[in-house]
Amino acid sequence: MSVLERSELEASPLADLHAIANQVGLDGFRRLRKAELINAILGEPAPAAEEEKDGEDAEAEERPRPRRRRAPRSRRVPAAEDGAEETEEGGEAEEKPARTPRSSGGQNGARRTRSRGGRGGASTSADTDAAEGSDSGEGDSAARIATGVVEVLGNGSAFLRVEPPEASDDDVYISAAQVRRCELASGDRVTGPVRTPRRSERYPSLVRIDTINGASADTVAEGARYEDLPVAWPSERLVLDAKNPTLEAIEWLTPLGRGSRAVIVGAARSGKTTTLRRLLDALAGREDLEVSVVLAGVRPEEIQEWQDGPVAPIAAVSFASSADSQGQAIERAIDAGRRTAARGGDALVLIDSLDGVNPHAARKVLAAARNLREGGSLTIIATASAPLGGETTVIALDAALAATGREPILDLSASGTLRPELLVGEDGAAAVTKARAAAIDAG
Repeated sequence: MSVLERSELEASPLADLHAIANQVGLDGFRRLRKAELINAILGEPAPAAEEEKDGEDAEAEERPRPRRRRAPRSRRVPAAEDGAEETEEGGEAEEKPARTPRSSGGQNGARRTRSRGGRGGASTSADTDAAEGSDSGEGDSAARIATGVVEVLGNGSAFLRVEPPEASDDDVYISAAQVRRCELASGDRVTGPVRTPRRSERYPSLVRIDTINGASADTVAEGARYEDLPVAWPSERLVLDAKNPTLEAIEWLTPLGRGSRAVIVGAARSGKTTTLRRLLDALAGREDLEVSVVLAGVRPEEIQEWQDGPVAPIAAVSFASSADSQGQAIERAIDAGRRTAARGGDALVLIDSLDGVNPHAARKVLAAARNLREGGSLTIIATASAPLGGETTVIALDAALAATGREPILDLSASGTLRPELLVGEDGAAAVTKARAAAIDAG
């Protein structure tokens, strides 16, 4: 092998130097830079080898040490959202807890959770601490006690309307867990401490429920489900004590009792709404009877007339509303009545009317009326074009008599009460039968 000169080696391309290094048996020559490779071929000492970059310019002899290349950075996430920091080398970011206030529950669940990838998302925590009435941190600063009427929403949560039935900015959010635990129904009157809304919340939240319709929430929550309570036929007559001939006929010939399932039926303009309003006048104002009115599918003018009466409607939707809207308005009142009955009270719900409601929903509403053996009662009196089935009392009106102004306008042959002897006694029941037979003979 001829003697190699440095000048010749420096003038040679890198490929020739690799060939020479291979011939002389140098190990790891491909990892050496050109200057270091020449030193190795000539047998001269060289500094420690560094990693060679592919595609390096073969003609460069001396160059400054290259900067260390960084791995590609992951997408930076704003620290204001998730508190994540990037490492200098672009590896996985180290997460820091998001700076959000501690939460004991609320409508927007002020606790935040982070999804993989860095961006935080709100999660509703109302079903945790607030449901049990505990309050961590901020819960201790509940500023006031709220009192209002519950309105249950479709998602299971609710609002405490402080100025029922209208919504306001002072309304209080009730978590779905609280609604389930206390079996709240629309129309329940509730009290409890309230905490102020946090940054992510619009409404204040109920910390816990203290009372429901004047009773302790703990006592109420232990009660049995309404549908599971034993029932009995109505046995306590509702005394109307009215001077109107039609109401007198209804009181004795188609008697109503606590827990009755009654429908006032008849053709258009037979006096159904007028009769229902007269019944309201006769039954309103009693301390032992919680009376409520629901208007569904009525004329706007009728809504105003009812509002001027002794009991303002708790819900009123006109005939322009959908069947679902009418059904929901009625269902809210029925839920409140069921709760009253289950807790030992007596409730009466008057409905005008069931014609615009889905037939199945109408029967479900009517079926809620019952006389509870170990509780109170829920009485429903509704208007409809025809009987729905399942009524304990049917009050049929005669359109011809109503048109001529003659009273009573009761169509006795089409009217009747099941088990009337429980309400008016055996003699009274016999008199009802005799009167019906006479009406049929006269017809």
